[in-house]
Amino acid sequence: ALLASGPEGEMLWLDVAHRPGQVPWVRLMGRYLLPPCKQRWHTCAAFLPQGGLLVCGDRRGSLLLFPCSSSPGQAAESTGIADCSADLVGEDSGSESELSCLSHKRALPLETPLSMLFGLHGKTGVTSVTCHRGYIYSTGRDGCYRQLRLRGQQLEVLQKHRPCKGLQWIEELRFSPDGDLLVLGFHADNFVVWSTRTGENLHCVPCGGGHRSWSYCSSPSAEAFAFIKCGDVMLYHCEAEPSEQQVLLASLHGREIACVRRLGPVEVPGHTTLNVFVTSSEDTTACVLVLHDHSRAAVPLARLSDHISSVRALALADDEGFGDEGLSTLLFSAGGRAQIECYRLLCARDPASESAVACQVIHVASHRLDEHWERKKNRHKLVKMDPETRYMSLSVVPGTSTKQLPTPWKFLAAACSDGSVRVFGLLEAARKLVLVAESFHHQRCVLKVETFLHARAGGERHLLCSAATDGSVAFWDITSTIADAADALHRAEGEMQPLDLGAPLLTIMAHSCGVNSLHVRQTPEGRYLVASGSDDGSIHVCLLEVALGKGEAAAGTCLRVLERVARPCAHAAHVTGIRVLRPDLLLSASVDQRLTLWHRGRGGLDALSTTFFHVPDLAEMDCWEVAEAGDELRYYCVLCGQGLEVLR
Repeated sequence: ALLASGPEGEMLWLDVAHRPGQVPWVRLMGRYLLPPCKQRWHTCAAFLPQGGLLVCGDRRGSLLLFPCSSSPGQAAESTGIADCSADLVGEDSGSESELSCLSHKRALPLETPLSMLFGLHGKTGVTSVTCHRGYIYSTGRDGCYRQLRLRGQQLEVLQKHRPCKGLQWIEELRFSPDGDLLVLGFHADNFVVWSTRTGENLHCVPCGGGHRSWSYCSSPSAEAFAFIKCGDVMLYHCEAEPSEQQVLLASLHGREIACVRRLGPVEVPGHTTLNVFVTSSEDTTACVLVLHDHSRAAVPLARLSDHISSVRALALADDEGFGDEGLSTLLFSAGGRAQIECYRLLCARDPASESAVACQVIHVASHRLDEHWERKKNRHKLVKMDPETRYMSLSVVPGTSTKQLPTPWKFLAAACSDGSVRVFGLLEAARKLVLVAESFHHQRCVLKVETFLHARAGGERHLLCSAATDGSVAFWDITSTIADAADALHRAEGEMQPLDLGAPLLTIMAHSCGVNSLHVRQTPEGRYLVASGSDDGSIHVCLLEVALGKGEAAAGTCLRVLERVARPCAHAAHVTGIRVLRPDLLLSASVDQRLTLWHRGRGGLDALSTTFFHVPDLAEMDCWEVAEAGDELRYYCVLCGQGLEVLR
């Protein structure tokens, strides 16, 4: 199958047959119209295994989907087609085949794309497209490769991957028999083969870089790389050498882990319940992994590399999974450069794989405060405002995707280093993440944020709790803000100016310095326990009561502090993790590597037990409970910092 681009963006699909000693026979199979652009030709293509469809990339960086009803037998094998500019039929072969081909040309319709992702890989072009296990993979010279799927007759981007820093010219992907994905491309003046599983260069050839005509072949015994340089054909060949490197314990991240969240359990026949976690790190990535109790091994399922700076915070939206088959949830990740990413995670059992669990990642939306700045033409002449804004903490507002709103928006609260508390709205169907409200009440870095829902006969209230570096903890009623934002988004079709959160209902000076940990839990009586830990090693717990105004639903909300308990010097260092397990039971973790269980009584907080853990520089903690035999509850916690540890 030969694809040839011609004038006016017309691309021909030709079926070429050749027998020794005979003139090549050419049959025209289809005519396609490429989208208008300055450089209007295709660079790569592949037949989809579904049949009747052709996907190709062009020099403008777009991916196009065309119909090809009369696809040949090779189409079912998803064979990639290289860029070609050779003559269709030789001049000395006679004009009979050429005339029959051209005369048949006008009889075929000029097909337009069924689906088009314009400029997906930027202006430098798409370098390859291939199919593997029902997914489409494309590479480009923008330093990224993308995973797509076909929904109906539309191309949908699932995820974007950036293999490593500096590898801008990605040429091709190859799937090895052992399940590794190899990225072939040019890094500076070297040709490299990058392993996505181990995260390292398997081969590096100093060839000068950036060759357009090249070929690579590898086998267990040798590898060869050929390329054209200054008109000469160069060949690099080397014998395979046994690797003397033995990995004792594979790493999850290249730098310290900043946050961890438990996604949930997955039941796999023949295995104990497997817990799926999400971690984020200073190495600008987030990782979905599964922990095996017997082998005590952490097996990565997927790696998210859309962030351009450190990933400080994670949040999971309470979502309904798909039963015993697995888990389905929304993941929000945020960190440096004021960047938020949103993903849909689908985890299902896969007994045939090493991890026994498979995870499909779908990128839903992203947001950056300086997106408008990136579109300015003369931005180098202007001063950028708040270039170092960082998201410190995230919390999904519960109970907002209900029928009471015009559209099923989900809302996310974020604590920001520029002194603001921001609220975002997500419409998953439209893949939109919009800033809807903000407040600079704290006037200093906001470290933590928590949201909770107060639902009683008098009505529902969405409440927000934020903590800053001065030790203050503020409580907000964001019910009317969310309702106004949902109405404005519905009327403006997803665009709006941010609202003002107003003033908080209540502010408590809980600590003398920054609040590094915060947790809110509802008691059976309908009150709320708010626990916080500080830089000075102290723990503060207060009991709140929410009183709703009588009459109209818009009546004011009143918060009353019923009880306050403080424990100075509870730890010898920063308290970076705290959880209210029960109304009378608290768990705290500190940089001093102590995990302490506290009993809350009328006399204050009393230490019940202390356990030493092995993770230095503790950054975050997450807890969950498991009902065991006899309805006994067992509590588990996962700790992260310079490593990862699970305790029970």
